[in-house]
Amino acid sequence: MGKSSRDKGKRGERELAQELRRLGCQSARRAQQYCGSESSADLLGIPGIHIECKRTEALSLYTAYEQAKKDSVGSSDIPVVIHRRNHHPWVVIMGLDDWFQMYHAYRNTQLPSS
Repeated sequence: MGKSSRDKGKRGERELAQELRRLGCQSARRAQQYCGSESSADLLGIPGIHIECKRTEALSLYTAYEQAKKDSVGSSDIPVVIHRRNHHPWVVIMGLDDWFQMYHAYRNTQLPSS
């Protein structure tokens, strides 16, 4: 990977961390991958989630998702890819089973409507 690609990746990670903090996750921060292992998450601060950040125009969806899954092996973290291309919002990509598990947990924490 060339220097400009690495720099764009770093900028994307910083941008995503800032966006997550704006949404209320004040502990979101870019992982220091140069100190971590090859399988380190791109961002830290959301317990239980392994984040692979992709800030690119052309995303190979399944390649990125497989990387997140592979890198999260050995932990109970849910692998997710968070992606944004120019002039578009951030999107989260995750497995259906993981999404449904999160949805089910969310629904079980809601108060019954009156």
